[in-house]
Amino acid sequence: MPRTFLATLQFDGTDFVGWQRQREGRTVQQEFETVLARLAGHAVRVHAAGRTDSGVHALGMGVSFSLPDRWAPSALLRALNALVPRDCFVVRVDEAVEGFHARRSATGRRYRYLIGTDRLARSPFRRPFEWALGEPVDEARLSVAAARLIGSHDFKAFAVARSERPHTRCEIAIARWERRPCDQGFTFEIGANRFLHHMVRMLVGTMVDIARDRRPVEDLDRLLALESGVVTSRPAPPQGLYFVTASYPDQCFPPALSD
Repeated sequence: MPRTFLATLQFDGTDFVGWQRQREGRTVQQEFETVLARLAGHAVRVHAAGRTDSGVHALGMGVSFSLPDRWAPSALLRALNALVPRDCFVVRVDEAVEGFHARRSATGRRYRYLIGTDRLARSPFRRPFEWALGEPVDEARLSVAAARLIGSHDFKAFAVARSERPHTRCEIAIARWERRPCDQGFTFEIGANRFLHHMVRMLVGTMVDIARDRRPVEDLDRLLALESGVVTSRPAPPQGLYFVTASYPDQCFPPALSD
């Protein structure tokens, strides 16, 4: 009988056109499924906790799949890391209960966004992994804007028009800006029960414009109230965004056993 697994995957999104398979371009899903097919001897379908866009990175993307029962988590972890491309790394592999689904079973997700406000943000060693803004922003205005996001809101204004979600309401549990070491800029942490397509990048773009005094902080309230005549700022660049982790209930995993 097949066993269900959850792999926690990291990847550098620079050379990917996103997570999900597409007609053209290299995707994380395609690379991961190719590796699993080699291990299983047949095609394997995987499901991720989220769908990242081109250039977006992951520190802990949950990926679920099934493999023949001869595989155990520790052996599978070694095999995966021997075969995945250099811009991917599997942090851990856990066995999950039958019917587990990395996206549908998740009760929460967390993202991180990095902004570089110093001159060195434009270094080739940092530019691919953050928004190289290269100019100061008002920390107090960032914090005030983030505080307005906490709670349950309709984020329709921050979703792309082609989003096919049944509704656009999200419950935000975490939304905060923190100063990065050595005055490099700021980190935005946001956690919610669900996210809409481009939602985090649109939020960051809007909050940064507020912090640059290009629009009033009250615009966030108007956007969340779905007032007509007000639109978000341009989405923040994809390379500053990281999928951090997904949360799952304990019942998604069998009691701990040795391999």
